[in-house]
Amino acid sequence: MDYAATTPLNSLVAERMRTVQNTACFNPASNHIAGRQSAKVVMQAATELGLLLNVSPDSILWTSGATESNNLAILGAARQRAHRGKHLITMRTEHKAVIDVFRALEKQGFEVSWLAPKPDGQLPVERLISTLRDDTQLVSIMHINNETGVIQDIAALGAACKERNVLFHVDGAQAAGKIPVDLAALPVDLYSLTAHKFYGPKGVGALFVANGTPLEPLMFGGGQQQRMRPGTLPVDLIAGLGVAAAVAATSIADDLAKLTGLKSKLLQGIQDIEGLQVNGPAKGGYPGILNVGVDDVDGESLLLAVEPLCVATGSACNSRSQEPSSVLRALGRTDRQAQSAIRFSLGRPTTPADIEMAICSYRHAVRKLRALAPERPA
Repeated sequence: MDYAATTPLNSLVAERMRTVQNTACFNPASNHIAGRQSAKVVMQAATELGLLLNVSPDSILWTSGATESNNLAILGAARQRAHRGKHLITMRTEHKAVIDVFRALEKQGFEVSWLAPKPDGQLPVERLISTLRDDTQLVSIMHINNETGVIQDIAALGAACKERNVLFHVDGAQAAGKIPVDLAALPVDLYSLTAHKFYGPKGVGALFVANGTPLEPLMFGGGQQQRMRPGTLPVDLIAGLGVAAAVAATSIADDLAKLTGLKSKLLQGIQDIEGLQVNGPAKGGYPGILNVGVDDVDGESLLLAVEPLCVATGSACNSRSQEPSSVLRALGRTDRQAQSAIRFSLGRPTTPADIEMAICSYRHAVRKLRALAPERPA
């Protein structure tokens, strides 16, 4: 139950990748027939991803994953517009792949405003509007939070940015392929995603770049992808992303309905545990994520006590850290509350039987750890 960290390869994706590896494993930049065949595979994948996001295939840049996409979007936009101003805005609850980029920019002379959400994780648009300034050049907001599942109001936040001529970047790593995303209707300039979060291969992602959005490249050495992201393209990985996008386009509605029922069943099975606290939106949010904590029980201990059930204490990128979750701290949780948190993340393969096992394992682990702990004060 850790599908927010990664997802297994869809069988249709694996089949397509094997075919491409055997028949179109050439350099798509080459002018000979084999290169042109590989280029067609890349274009087909761009078309499939474009249909999922409702954008032109020409607006897609291929990357190695969401971390690179975030770096290219944030660094590329901030540096390109630095002559106009150096004020940037993001949230305290962002993924490390965004937070660390902004911290690096602070060291380079940029000023970053770190916005705090409401206790449920939502960012009020009024809070963003009051922070925008004449020298603000970029706002970066996560679509779905990877720890709590809160879904930000991208339409309202993007409209506020557009009104002030501020570039708007969205980290869509947890949203693309999981919820409907219509970038033709949303006021978004840059949108990051990665294939392995929606049953595609690891090592490939994409960055949507709206027409006319200025970016400074981070790498040099070739003319591929309009010189914005040079390097020979991994045709098989890109083909896999395309198929994963095509599968997602036809399954999102069913996936969401299934996950909504499973999450409700999971919460009903544990909500009577004394001291249980739900970290995130009480209603709504992405149904594939449920983050909970219990008084006086450490999350790391719970993680071990529920094995072989696979859950997380936070972002997979930070799961080995002993520090309390910065996301939960930003929601107003104490260090102790944040350290008690466990994230259940459900996926397409999750079954009702898995939920029953999770309920039993979690309840048993809480009872066991509380029995071992010193007596709690009355």
